[in-house]
Amino acid sequence: MKKIILSLIIVTALFTSCTKEQDPFLIGNQNIGMLTDSTKVADLEMIFPNDSIVKLSNTEAYMKDYSDIQIYDEAGNTLLVLSPVTTTDPKATISTVKVIDPRYKTEKGITTKSTFGDIQKQYKISSIQNTIKNVVVFVNEINAFFTIDKKELPASLQFDSNAKIEAIQIPETAKIKYFMIGWD
Repeated sequence: MKKIILSLIIVTALFTSCTKEQDPFLIGNQNIGMLTDSTKVADLEMIFPNDSIVKLSNTEAYMKDYSDIQIYDEAGNTLLVLSPVTTTDPKATISTVKVIDPRYKTEKGITTKSTFGDIQKQYKISSIQNTIKNVVVFVNEINAFFTIDKKELPASLQFDSNAKIEAIQIPETAKIKYFMIGWD
């Protein structure tokens, strides 16, 4: 009997010592810290208990046809901007997350302080889209797209929104403006 109790105590001690606390700033495939692809808007206050959550009122959301939810830390710095699937339903889940704060990092160490070269070293680039003011770099492996200001590109590419931009044309030192994770 004593051996069984001693074995149970050892097994319990092993399980409790092996549990790892969730890093609130780690970006995985289906989560950003405690925020997951199945998190409901109504649950945000439990996930961000010490942070400020700013939502548009129903009237503002209806008039603007979107209802982004901004998360601020205690110092007033923007952490994330969340876009729910539907604008006014508290049971809606989050479809995209705009990462602003550089403390958030992917499992391979990419943050908003990273460069295009860092992205290329860590991930396979799926595609590159040219817009009026930015270049958007898609990485399907982590359901992310990274936005780089065209001011980071050679002058010949900065003003042509129709040009096909290849990875080789983007300087490795080009800084990330922000990036987004999509959970559609």
